[in-house]
Formats: sequence, C-alpha cells, structure tokens
Amino acid sequence: MIGVCVDRIEKLRQKKKKTIEGAGPEIKKKLFYDKGMLPPRERIDKLLDPGSFFELDLLATHHCNDFGMDKKEIPAEGVITGFGKINGRKVCVYSQDFSALGGTYGEMAGRKICALMDTAAEVGAPIIGICHSGGLRLHETLGPMEMFGQLFKRNSIYSGLVPQISIILGVVAGGQAYSPGLTDFILMTRDSSIYIAGPAFVKAQTGAEISDQDLGGAKMHARVSGLVDILKDTEEEIFQEARKLIDFLPRSCREHAPEISSQDDPGRCADDLNTLVPEQSQKPFDMHHVLTPIFDDRQFFELKPDFAKNMITGFARLAGKVVGVVANQPKFLGGVIDIKAAEKAARFVRFCDAFNIPVATFQDSPAYLIGRKMEQEGMIYKGAKLLHAYAEATVPKVTIIVRKAFAGAYIAMGSQYIGADLVYAWPGAEISSVGPKTAASIIFRKEIAAAQDEKEIEALYRNYIENYVDPYRAASLRHINDIIEPRETRSVLIKSFSILEGKKQVRPEKKHGNIPL
Repeated sequence: MIGVCVDRIEKLRQKKKKTIEGAGPEIKKKLFYDKGMLPPRERIDKLLDPGSFFELDLLATHHCNDFGMDKKEIPAEGVITGFGKINGRKVCVYSQDFSALGGTYGEMAGRKICALMDTAAEVGAPIIGICHSGGLRLHETLGPMEMFGQLFKRNSIYSGLVPQISIILGVVAGGQAYSPGLTDFILMTRDSSIYIAGPAFVKAQTGAEISDQDLGGAKMHARVSGLVDILKDTEEEIFQEARKLIDFLPRSCREHAPEISSQDDPGRCADDLNTLVPEQSQKPFDMHHVLTPIFDDRQFFELKPDFAKNMITGFARLAGKVVGVVANQPKFLGGVIDIKAAEKAARFVRFCDAFNIPVATFQDSPAYLIGRKMEQEGMIYKGAKLLHAYAEATVPKVTIIVRKAFAGAYIAMGSQYIGADLVYAWPGAEISSVGPKTAASIIFRKEIAAAQDEKEIEALYRNYIENYVDPYRAASLRHINDIIEPRETRSVLIKSFSILEGKKQVRPEKKHGNIPL
C-alpha cells in the first residue's frame, strides 16, 4: 500500500511539473523572449512579491473532442490563475498563456477566471488580468461564448466592489478585448495591440488593409481612444507601474486606500507657487508645476497622460493619505473642456467615489468647448457626464480655483453648486458666469459703442472684473470658502481633508442613477 501511495504522489508531481513547464524552451524563445516578452508564469513572478503566488485550478483541462481537440493537451488550460501579494497586500491574478493554443479563451479557461473573480469579490481583493489572447477558442463552439458572457457579467457586477486592472501584453483580439474595456485601468506595452477584429478580419469584411498598430496599437489607444491609462516600453516597466498603482487603491469598496508614513512636513509651504501662474488669464502654463510641489515628496501618479491633455487625472498623497486629482491643463487648448476631457475626468471621479478616495480639484478653465463639431458629437450629454460624476460623488471633495473659473466649466469642475465640500481661490482667480470680456461687452455695449478710444473700453472691462469677477466678491457671497496664498495650498488641503474625514452623505434611496452615456 505504501508503494502505491508513493507511485501516485510521483504521478502527481510529474503531472504538475509538466503543466507548470508548459511550452518547451524553443517555443518560449520564439513566442516570448525573442520579442522582448516573458512567458505567463514569469510575468506573474515579476508582478507579485517573491514567493507569494498561490495557484488554483492548475489541473483543469478542456473536455472537447471535436476538430482534433481530443489529441491536444493545453497546459493549465491556457491561463494561470491564483492569489498573491503586492507589497504585502493580497491580490488575485490571472495570466493568459499565448503558447497554449494562442491563449484562446475556452470554456474551462473561462470557468477558471470566473471562479477566481468570484473568490476575489468575496474576500475583497483587486483583480489583475495579464491578457495575451487570440480570442475565442472556435473549436469549442458555444461553451466559450457562454463563458464570455459570464466574464463580462462579473466585470460588470464587481465594478465598484473591487478594483479591476488589465495588463495588455502582446495581442488581445476578438471578444476577449471587451473584458479589459469593462475594467478600471488598462496598462499596455508600446508594441502591444487590442481590437475586437484584427487586420485579417477587417480586410475580409471591408476590403480595407490596415496594420496591427494602426488598428488597435497601444499608442493609438493611449492618444486617440483613451483606452490606455499607462503606456510603457517594456513589460518590466509595466509591472513596476502596476505595483505602484495598486499602492494607491483599497482592496475593495469596504476599505480605504492604504495610508503610509510620510516624512514630508504637512505644513510645508511651496513659495514658488506665489509667482508661478501668469497674471494674464489667457497666457498658458503647465499645471503640473502647480500640482507636484503640493503633494508628498512631490510625487504625482498620472493616468491617461497622452489622452485629452487639456485635463489631468491621477493619484497623489497628502500627509500619507491617497487623494484623486483632477485638474484643467491650460497648456493645452487653454484648459477648455471638450468631450474627451469631460469623459476622462468623469470616469476618474466615479472611480474615486466608488473606492472611498477623496478628490482634489484644480480649476483653470474658460469654458466647455463650443461649436458645431462638439454639438454634433454629443457635447450636451457627454459633457454632462462630468456634472453627473461630481454631483453623484459622496467622498470628500476640495477644490482650488487657480485662475479661470468661467461658465459651465466653473460649475462642473468641483464647484460648491455641484457638491464640493470646500472651495478655495488663489488671489488671481477670476470667477464669472461667462468670460469677463464677453460679459462686459454685452452689459456695456452702449458705452463701448460711444467710447472715444481703446483706453475707455479697457477701463470698462477692468471695472467689471474688479467689481464682479474678483474672488473677493465670490468669498463675500460664500460661493467660495476662502482666498488663500498659493504657497499655503498644501497645508490648506491637508487640513481640509482632515476635517472632512469620516464624512457621511445620504443620497435618496434608489437602485442606481442613469449617467448620460
């Protein structure tokens, strides 16, 4: 009996060893190493803390006998699943194996991923998918289709419950591409691509020829579609960025983001801020130069930096605590809010609200972008996403009006009117229902028409600005809570968020809102 047990143990060891080894050295070299990529298990090792990975469902296998599948062994069913840690904090991870039948999504592969996601949701752990797949496994007909639906369902119902991150390495094609689209953040290497139909399908169905990168390349998605949050050259860099990102996020909506000990003085003043912003409201400057001196260790983790550059989003810390940051960027388009900028900021604010992350907003915008193109593309309802996101959010919200706060942009970018808890203005701020010169040109149109020279007209403009646009008027009406020196912004934000800690805000009971999509 002892001998039989030993034999069975040896059989188990050999079976697991063969499955873990996966494709042979030559295949790994051709598919991964020669292309600057790593095999799926090495990717997991790079992402997680050393020795922390605990694998599940290693011995799962397909049960398809059609189209020669009865003769195919697919190691781990083409996807490695399990739990591990990043900087000591629990995460769940799956990694698709492109060397196993092209990483195709079969029924059992889908069941492995869905079971992992169910456990992650129950225990409260972020879900990280390392995606590299040719799409649906056609040999299995309807089974994978069902599991695609089950995967998309889980991406959707666990949205806002646990953070979901997709890492795209290589190609992700077909229905497999929709799952990352349902997750919170997407990281890609520069040579990767993702699309619902590849170049061959496009040519067959439309006759058009297009390259892999032009169709769904990472650079296109980072700049044009806005799909990509973080773009890097190598897999090593992507894993480093993923680890940084996880450090800003709670494990679930039932927790708060991790607080770290910071040696950066919470009362530190940034004297350069007092002279940084040009007095002329039309003159551009880089908002990054405002943001970085304010946060702990001058660190700001930006998301989607190449998309809708007129809007900045990302994470930072104040006195060791995580805040979400939304800021207009006057360096691009003068900081005007177009459709892409509104959607970018709205999505980020909603994520922060779902996961208990306070929002710090920095205003310098003249307006929503107007004109035929914006109206035709749906500015009214797409631009309204930003209004909905801020109004819906119940997390602490503090706004700094750096310079321009005009018209709808003023309302949308975290104003008191739409639910900000505290709003501060710098002394050079201009707060107006429309651009000051536009307002003055209408109000004083008779005086302007009768003016003898430009000096008289300029005096009318200055008079309007000093009496109706100056931040002291807004402060006197309690539309803002205070006017502060720019150098004090860091300490003011830290004190404000400290006051707001533990904030509870009750919304009307309902199933959910209907954000204008």
